[in-house]
Amino acid sequence: MPYLRAQERGIARVLHRLCDVSAGIGCLLLLGMAGITVTSVLGRALFSSPIQGDVELVQLGGAVCIACFLPYTQFRGANIIVDFFTQRTAARPRAWLDGLGTLLYALVLALVCWRVAAGGLAARENGETSMLMSIPVWIPYFGMLPGLALAAAVGAWQTVEHVIEARA
Repeated sequence: MPYLRAQERGIARVLHRLCDVSAGIGCLLLLGMAGITVTSVLGRALFSSPIQGDVELVQLGGAVCIACFLPYTQFRGANIIVDFFTQRTAARPRAWLDGLGTLLYALVLALVCWRVAAGGLAARENGETSMLMSIPVWIPYFGMLPGLALAAAVGAWQTVEHVIEARA
């Protein structure tokens, strides 16, 4: 699978850059959540004053962070796959099966993206907020959408690549 071609062109190059940007955003979120956790633990231990709502912030940020890393891991081929049954299969049938797998991945991520968008809209209409900090819940919902959509797009692109490989 040509995940990292020496000279990427067109869609592959754009997806590669977008996946790197998405992972960078996820990394910044993860560092921020780690900083909140460390600050809260130190505040609790040293001053009996943790950050109120630190768990909420980490939970909401964690969902967005995971969505940001999904496209990167899919583009790099780093998601867990079960190739026990196909590792001894010839290249052509394996490419068809890999194409089917990435198609299913893309469809599931598109479905998740759609439902997260619907959930975010419903949370916004209802004025739903987090319990301690009253953060509008729709914000992290919408923060997840770019990563989920990009992961679905990467899966669709990889499906096409597998089909091309299988037909060659």
